[in-house]
Amino acid sequence: MWTKHARTSCLRAGSKHVRCSTAISQGAGASVGVPPTGARSFAKKSSRTATTNDKGAALAMAIRQIESSFGKGSVMQLGSTKIADKVEVISSGSLSLDLALGVGGLPKGRVVEIYGPESSGKTTLALSCIAEAQKQNGVCAFIDAEHAIDAHYAKALGVDIDQLYISQPNSGEEALEIADTLIRSGAVDMVVVDSVAALVPRAELEGEMGDQQIALQARLMSQALRKLTGSLAKSNCMIIFLNQIRQKVGVLFGSPEVTSGGTALRYYASVRLDIRRKTAIKEGDKVVGNETVVKVAKNKLASPFKVAYFDMMFGKGIDRHSELLDLGVQEGILKRSGAWYTLVGRDEPIGQGKAKAKAFLEMNPDIAAEIEEKLRQTLFKPPSESDAAIDHLDIDDASVAHDSVSEEVNIDVDVNIDSEIDEQDADSTTR
Repeated sequence: MWTKHARTSCLRAGSKHVRCSTAISQGAGASVGVPPTGARSFAKKSSRTATTNDKGAALAMAIRQIESSFGKGSVMQLGSTKIADKVEVISSGSLSLDLALGVGGLPKGRVVEIYGPESSGKTTLALSCIAEAQKQNGVCAFIDAEHAIDAHYAKALGVDIDQLYISQPNSGEEALEIADTLIRSGAVDMVVVDSVAALVPRAELEGEMGDQQIALQARLMSQALRKLTGSLAKSNCMIIFLNQIRQKVGVLFGSPEVTSGGTALRYYASVRLDIRRKTAIKEGDKVVGNETVVKVAKNKLASPFKVAYFDMMFGKGIDRHSELLDLGVQEGILKRSGAWYTLVGRDEPIGQGKAKAKAFLEMNPDIAAEIEEKLRQTLFKPPSESDAAIDHLDIDDASVAHDSVSEEVNIDVDVNIDSEIDEQDADSTTR
């Protein structure tokens, strides 16, 4: 048996008094410093994770515990999930814009924001996206908070109005709840909300004119986006928010423009498109359309700040045949000799002058489809490893300023985009 002095020494040794010189009186047959069998240990017990050497077994046990609590697939290896696969996209209806987006279109399962001044083509671009989604047998819904959709115009843009689901809600909460329900169903590929500025909170509707409602719409959007993002990823559905521009009062430096609905949408959006009218397109003295410029203000999937130019014709939408001619000549698929356009590989010209060449493509959709297919094969090649590395480089704080509303209302066609970005970065750094 251990004496009282022996127990005191062990207690002190367990308390890190390792140099204690107290003598230990032990019974016969016991070696010095070794407690007899059955003696109580005063060392602190270590946890299971600290004593195990097999980290793989511990991790597997933790994953099983998580899956039992939250369901299978709560924790996965990134390479074994669909997240690692290439993002599915839907064409915007414009080859130039698809090229500027870097991935060939707008991404599914993500939030997209299209904003710009009045009559800049926001709804037209959204309807073009719906038409392209329907060509892939996608199911689309249009939440018309502005109560201003034109069915005849949508049909002229190529939308199958018999297969387009539309809702005209009475309040912002109702609109976003409808969107959430459609997305959670997993049966819808695209939801368009037109527009964020028209999502009126219920409290504002129930109040009186002139009541001060502070940030109700911003709080509504922030709460809705927190719920929608998870549902979008699981259902692989895309939601497009159309937004308007407002002017901030008393701004002395920088752009006074700001989008409505708070800042939450800027953070949650994977792609933000700034669309503007540039110049009018005339036939004689009659204005028949607008030259449109779209700037990719934010892009989580490829390099941002690229610009696309295309013609938007009244009553017809995006002029795709004009894009085919311009990009076809640029990529060597079409040959231009003087005013004549000729398809490479064929001796017969398709038209003299751009107007006649466009008319030829309208009369021969099979040739237009052939040119478009060749362009997509040429323009949308899989990126090399070096290109992918460049696309995913982190940008500095000065470049983040481009995520806000574009400071350039009129973007010059001849201005080099890289130099424009550098000038804005230098300006933001100076401020």
